[in-house]
Amino acid sequence: MANTDITSRSQYERTDLLAGGEGLRRGSERGSVIYVVVALAIAVALGWGAIEMIENWAQWLVLGVLALFTGALMFAVGPDRAGAGSRFKIGR
Repeated sequence: MANTDITSRSQYERTDLLAGGEGLRRGSERGSVIYVVVALAIAVALGWGAIEMIENWAQWLVLGVLALFTGALMFAVGPDRAGAGSRFKIGR
């Protein structure tokens, strides 16, 4: 961008060329709903099986730490956090 003249730069920064996602055509939501239902059923079955196999307090501790870490990671990389970059939209 440093070696461009004003015409090239304005052509590069045209708002209709920015990747906003408005022009993308999405398919039916039915497939994603089916996937979510199947994935949730499998996750519940595996979770129930893991809880049934826990025998002592150390295993409960490991499960609790894993659950806490997963929640903290979801919070840290979530799109609604303060530093997620939502203020720095280009173009629109």
